[in-house]
Amino acid sequence: MNIQLGLAKCKDAPAIANMARNLIEHGLPWSWNERRIMRCLANPDCVVVTAQDARRLVGFAIMEFLDDRAHLSLLAVQPGCQRMGVGRALLEWLHSSARTAGTFLVHLEIRAGNEPAKAFYKSLGFREAGARRGYYSGKEDAVRMARDLTVNAG
Repeated sequence: MNIQLGLAKCKDAPAIANMARNLIEHGLPWSWNERRIMRCLANPDCVVVTAQDARRLVGFAIMEFLDDRAHLSLLAVQPGCQRMGVGRALLEWLHSSARTAGTFLVHLEIRAGNEPAKAFYKSLGFREAGARRGYYSGKEDAVRMARDLTVNAG
């Protein structure tokens, strides 16, 4: 599989929003719509990275840089492309961007019941750092995870 990573462009917003809706926000109100993706693309404190094959968008990640840390807002990979290193490559890009920016703490939230995602992030050096009750529209709890980029994963 020949995957190309790059910064997202405005033309990618509809596909990113569609993936967010179908792969991340299923069963919840749609909050990561095209307009919100476009705001991220215009925000200098946000990085939106895409993974594309010759035909289509196969993955993306959005990370916002705050004063003392970075927040991984979204990461998704099309089901047929999972477990092929796409998600890992997207995160490596973002971690490199964070280090370059002098930011060494990355945090994220995932659905409490999403065991595959927990295992994925743990394999990349993230550790559970708490819970957030009703985080997802008051319907579902989240697990908060964090990674110190000054510590090697593993």
